[in-house]
Amino acid sequence: MTNNNCKDKIETDIIGWFDEVAEDSAVIQRQTLRRILEMNHGVEYLKNLIGDIKIEEIDENLLESIYASLVPLASHADIEPFTKRTADGDTTPLLTQQPITNLSLSSGTTEGRQKFVPFTHHSSQTTLQIFKLAAAYRSRIYPIRRGGRILEFIYSSKQCKTKGGIIVGTATTHYYASDEFKIKQQQTKSFTCSPQEVISCGDYKQSTYCHLLLDLYFSREVEFVTSAFAYSIVEAFRSFEEMWKELCHDIREGSLSSRINIDNVQKSVSGITQPNPELASRIESICVEQERADWFNIIPKLWPNAKYVYSIMTGSMMPYLTKLRHYAGELPLVSADYGSTEINVDPSNPPEKVTFAVVPTFSYFEFIPLYKHKSNYNYQNGNINSTNDDYIEGNLVSLCQVKSGQQYEIVLTTFTGLYRYRLGDVVEVDGFYKKTPKLNFICRRNLILTINIDKNTEKDLQLVAERGSRILSKGTRRAELVDFTSHANVTKQPGHYVIYWEIKGEVDEKLLDECCRDMDASFVDHGYVVSRRTKSIGPLELCIVERGTFKKILESYIGNGAALSQFKTPRCTSNKELLNILNVCTIKRFYSTAYG
Repeated sequence: MTNNNCKDKIETDIIGWFDEVAEDSAVIQRQTLRRILEMNHGVEYLKNLIGDIKIEEIDENLLESIYASLVPLASHADIEPFTKRTADGDTTPLLTQQPITNLSLSSGTTEGRQKFVPFTHHSSQTTLQIFKLAAAYRSRIYPIRRGGRILEFIYSSKQCKTKGGIIVGTATTHYYASDEFKIKQQQTKSFTCSPQEVISCGDYKQSTYCHLLLDLYFSREVEFVTSAFAYSIVEAFRSFEEMWKELCHDIREGSLSSRINIDNVQKSVSGITQPNPELASRIESICVEQERADWFNIIPKLWPNAKYVYSIMTGSMMPYLTKLRHYAGELPLVSADYGSTEINVDPSNPPEKVTFAVVPTFSYFEFIPLYKHKSNYNYQNGNINSTNDDYIEGNLVSLCQVKSGQQYEIVLTTFTGLYRYRLGDVVEVDGFYKKTPKLNFICRRNLILTINIDKNTEKDLQLVAERGSRILSKGTRRAELVDFTSHANVTKQPGHYVIYWEIKGEVDEKLLDECCRDMDASFVDHGYVVSRRTKSIGPLELCIVERGTFKKILESYIGNGAALSQFKTPRCTSNKELLNILNVCTIKRFYSTAYG
């Protein structure tokens, strides 16, 4: 059997397996819950809740209802005491029977602080399995050459040890250091252009330079372009715009820039590169031409055999799609899967229309139905009162009970120590693949702009910023929105929204006034509109920050242990360190006149 035939058989087998479990998702989910509880029977967290009940003797249909009645919904605050004990060296099975050798750090971009999450061998295995399944679906539509290269902007953060000897780092750092990452490359015969020393050096600027340098050396071999988040790809090519001449010099001379000062990175990259004047001249010629075209279509120009760009492009990554499409030109954008629980079964769909089919074997799923308030306000003696909840919650349903068109918050029970854990992700069911739901990610819960009765979500803010940026593009001078965030300022009464913009290019102040006014008028939440009209919320403030401000925010997070590969710009923040950066870097302020 040839290599290609063997590869085709592997892909057919894994898709066939998923078809089977998706068709029988209700039964598979009950079996998955049983497996999780049997595997982790006796751990302290569960024992405190369900005692010594004999899981194996309980009927699967009954087990679901018993589990739901005995184990309450959980947030990170519920598991934090257990992860802290693990970090301090407690080897008792607290959350999982499988040894916790690593603890993953969340990025901290959502709530302003990082959290510990258990990471076990099962975590790496699941990540590998989801990768193979996703790759099989992509290969059906965009087949790649076996033995080709992957242009992969991947970054590890520095790992450290807790006083109990547990290794702490981001989930991506643990995965890139795992055997499963090496297995993935060996089984697919597709290798990243950069060696481990570049991935794990801990300095994202040096990593990015070396990624670009080696990606250019292997330019004819690259089959697709990828990174965990669309943001990382956009940032890498923004850096490329500034560094291409230096990269061409290093390729022509076989040298390495003085900006690379980590010994093992220098040695590993120098061992791969050699003088190549012909390649340098080709790249230089392309860049001179593309610079005049504002770098449109640069990816397929430099990597002519690339088939697509692959990354997480939904949710908070949506604002980067315009710039990513600009760089990618005619190359398809394929949206990657969040975490290790859902899969993109139709990679040909654009990111705006992508859905993710739930893999019913990886975790046990429950869903909280979410309903928007028909009215967030009422009048009592002339005053406006409001509830604090962003949604009205319905009764939990199982995976096989969800309905198309309904929004839900996901509740997960995993093999790695999370039990009825509220993810905080708002999703909408958009049909089914066989009998497993296809989900569309909407936004994070509780990431909202609110002052009194107003409630605007991350999605609402994205739509408003998108509308404002369209006005920005009307200007006679070439300008674009680089990034944005927001803050509900209640230090003075009445409180008001503040939106921070970083802009590339020159913009007339009259146009920025128009952007500010139009964004204020574009918030359609009824509580906001009423509050603006009654002046209980003040005019929206648009702050223009100097170039490089959002890189300072990135560096602030990386300085606190996050990795570039998991960074997401917070769309709404009350973090004092971030607000200090934003306010210090503000160079212009505009106030809306939308409501007179």
